[in-house]
Amino acid sequence: MTQSHWTSRRARVVAVGVGAGLLIPVLAAATPAAAATPTVSCTSAKAGLAAKLKKDITAALANRKGTVAVGLYDRTTKTTCTLRATSAYDSASTVKVTVLATLLWDAKKHNRTLTTRESTLAKAMITKSDNTATSTLWKQLGLTKIKGFLSAAGMTQTKPGANNYWGLTQETVTDEQKLLKLVTAKNTVLSDNSRAYILKLMNQVISSQRWGTPSGAPSGVTVHVKNGWLQRSTHGWRVHSLGTFNGGGHDYMMSVLTQDNSTMSYGITTIQGVAKAIHKDLA
Repeated sequence: MTQSHWTSRRARVVAVGVGAGLLIPVLAAATPAAAATPTVSCTSAKAGLAAKLKKDITAALANRKGTVAVGLYDRTTKTTCTLRATSAYDSASTVKVTVLATLLWDAKKHNRTLTTRESTLAKAMITKSDNTATSTLWKQLGLTKIKGFLSAAGMTQTKPGANNYWGLTQETVTDEQKLLKLVTAKNTVLSDNSRAYILKLMNQVISSQRWGTPSGAPSGVTVHVKNGWLQRSTHGWRVHSLGTFNGGGHDYMMSVLTQDNSTMSYGITTIQGVAKAIHKDLA
């Protein structure tokens, strides 16, 4: 065997751990099998709806670059759709809903209402996506309380950002949907007043930040939204949108998380394509 043959062969040999520290060289496959592309999965109590949603969400994403995760839950028709439900994304500003929920959960535990200062910070954080207000509340709460709320909410896939980098919290569609379910129906984690307060602020988000999941929402529904956007050197733009839609016989919520977008507006367009398909099918 020539030196060059041996070198190329040796390059394909990887060590595999077996038992306690024993290393056995095995030949790796020359080309790893391509991972299967995740597909949209839907279930519904309403005949034909799951198939229609799967088809329309898939079509909305057909020619879009980027990596997209989708969660939909409609209480009225008992419909659920998911795509990359457990993939983790940097939260950017969508974590602000979790911060507000933690603040209210903790206040309830201590049988108190929010102070005027806390209310002012909360309103700026949600309606204007104010980062300074968020940092103030994040530091006030601390990781112990934030993790306490995540545990109470069953949001086991969410990992808070370290060193006060709340925007680098790792979140999944599964957990964001759990959060939106808590905000929109009676439960033991958040009081009715707390839920109403969160929804009120999400309904008052300034017009320039009302893009994303509200796109194409039917008339007669009340829209509650919180978006997030962040550019990093890896995976380009993260652009996310959480929305809940209630009224006129409707009660549904969706989370769309995206990354690997070339620009912020590209990510927004992707999210709005998915949202329009969902609203149309549920309306």
